[in-house]
Amino acid sequence: MIALLALALLGADGGQTLGPSPRVPVARVVTVAPSLTDTVLALDGGSTLVGVSRFDEASEVAQVPRVGGFSDPSVEAVVALKPSVVLVQKAPGNQRPAEDMARLGLSVVALPLTSVADVEDAMRTVGQLLGRPADGEALAARLESQRSQVRARAAGKKKLKVLLLYGYAPLVVAGPHSFAHELLADVGAENLAADAAGPYPVYSAERAARLKPDVVLEASDTQEGREALRRLPGLRDARWVALPTKSLLQPGPKLVQGLVELEAALRPPAR
Repeated sequence: MIALLALALLGADGGQTLGPSPRVPVARVVTVAPSLTDTVLALDGGSTLVGVSRFDEASEVAQVPRVGGFSDPSVEAVVALKPSVVLVQKAPGNQRPAEDMARLGLSVVALPLTSVADVEDAMRTVGQLLGRPADGEALAARLESQRSQVRARAAGKKKLKVLLLYGYAPLVVAGPHSFAHELLADVGAENLAADAAGPYPVYSAERAARLKPDVVLEASDTQEGREALRRLPGLRDARWVALPTKSLLQPGPKLVQGLVELEAALRPPAR
């Protein structure tokens, strides 16, 4: 009998297998986060994808069945697809459905995607699952190479005081121990929320205004509460810059492009 919910560590990154270990290389993959879909696609594994989340926008998976959201995947829909493995982003919000899938005999691999190291470890793990370990290593190396180039260009330049906003109402900012915090450091910026309690803290408008950032980076999907925030002393004199794509929000291969966009937003080329 399968030892249900046996948590076998995949590596030092904290990734876990719930349920039976997947047989490698996997042939049928369900992803429950766009960044994990992006990783599978970047590793030339698109033909293995049999289910993705409702938030996936990649054209390559436009016809692939949807299995719900990040925190509310449909266990029944996933089971019906008979996947070799289910890839989920490890988080308290989706722990219950992930455990339910494992109880039903599915191989569920839960991957943390909080830090850059987490993202790179996930690339390696997915590469191993697809039978493409060298490609997984190469994908992680590409991100590290981009980071090195950006850090070299930022060396010696004045540090900009930056606040990165994920939402306005509530006011969610990029905090420490997150990939966004690390990438801000790469471009030579000072994250003004570096002393927050976690990677995605909620601030009051007054607390944000007291920080007096040089630049406010906007990464919100909505505009609710934005104008009131922009009028506050301490924020109205900042340079407000909206990120051009969602690349910086996807902890996967798109972080390479996200880092390029972040550098351009904070340090636009001289004309």
